[in-house]
Amino acid sequence: MAAGSASKRRPKSASGGHQPQQLLLLLLVVVAAASWFLYVRASLPQQHGTSQNPPVIPEVVSRHKPLAAVPSSSPPSHLSHFSAASNSNFVSDGPYHDWELFRPDFEEMLRSLRIFVYPDVYDESSPFARIFLPHRDPLDPKLGNYYSEHMFKINLLRSSFLTSIPEDAHFFYMPFSINALRNDPRLHSEASIADFVAQYTTNISREFKFWNASKGSDHFYVYCHSVGRDAAGKHRELQTNAVQVTCSSSYFQRFFVAHKDVGLPQVWPRKPEKQLVPPEKRTRLVFFAGRAKNSNIRKELISLWENDTHLDIFSSSPPFPYEEGFRRSRFCLHVKGYDVNTARISDALHYGCIPVIISNYYDLPFANALDWTKFSLVLSSQDVPSLKQILLSIPNKSQGTFPVAYEAQRL
Repeated sequence: MAAGSASKRRPKSASGGHQPQQLLLLLLVVVAAASWFLYVRASLPQQHGTSQNPPVIPEVVSRHKPLAAVPSSSPPSHLSHFSAASNSNFVSDGPYHDWELFRPDFEEMLRSLRIFVYPDVYDESSPFARIFLPHRDPLDPKLGNYYSEHMFKINLLRSSFLTSIPEDAHFFYMPFSINALRNDPRLHSEASIADFVAQYTTNISREFKFWNASKGSDHFYVYCHSVGRDAAGKHRELQTNAVQVTCSSSYFQRFFVAHKDVGLPQVWPRKPEKQLVPPEKRTRLVFFAGRAKNSNIRKELISLWENDTHLDIFSSSPPFPYEEGFRRSRFCLHVKGYDVNTARISDALHYGCIPVIISNYYDLPFANALDWTKFSLVLSSQDVPSLKQILLSIPNKSQGTFPVAYEAQRL
């Protein structure tokens, strides 16, 4: 596909002069929001007019050949609620830092951003087809914490951002799945996954030349599993230049680079809630259940608060269904463990529980665009000894100012 002159191609400038990382962030807001919208829309309270039926995933686009470029005159149809929101009173008070400041970039991105996906994503005859093809059943509960990785690919392939003309692309998507690599018996170890990814990167740089034009700075890949943290470890340019879109966006991750890499919300495919429990009927102050191994913050949390009868904090499985802890609690903790790749934040939003995020040096998803203080509490690890006092200082009536599930529709 790449002509000989392609090796001299200069990277396409970001639309409107924006930095590539900012454009990619805007893309992620849209594509991940489409996944999250499918996930939360049926769980919103009925008074907001949402359907009570489980989300339905339409048929994935053809896997045999790349999509033709889609005209940019209108945003993707399944993202039409963003356009409708543009003129509503909601967005002015919504989850953004400043919607009026964010809106022009967002709308420009909807009109003009183009992404080229390497054709492996359509090749069903490849012996490694399962590594690249979209997942046939992304709502399979067995996917667990890796739902976001698969839904990102599916939503991107259904979007109007794709182009079959790589010279027109602002970004290049490397469609390998770390989750699929992890479950492939030929490539199950972290070292063999890194070998595969390095060889794949070398192959596309030889075949297409677009990698060489930017040294990979306009390329990105997505992962939501801890083994993915070392996926770039055996290819220097992939490690230092390409953007990793990751659910483990912690500064402590060896190859995570703040301001280059981007955090992705981690979502677990759960059945929709018929009715959210209102704040005044939640009988417990806080809920957390998780192992303390390899986490000093969790060890301190459990040591200080596990025996407090007013708090549901457990160092192992709770004596009731895990989901019930989210339903009956006002606040639900997200505390860094060995990694920060868990779906506790999205679980809290799903069940209408206010997320309390305790993790230093953690890039919250879309933090450049979303004001997390409007729908969560973000605390330092130094606040753990004062946790109960902090949460009790927020009266029940104030909980209504946290637009939890309703705002999650537009996250």
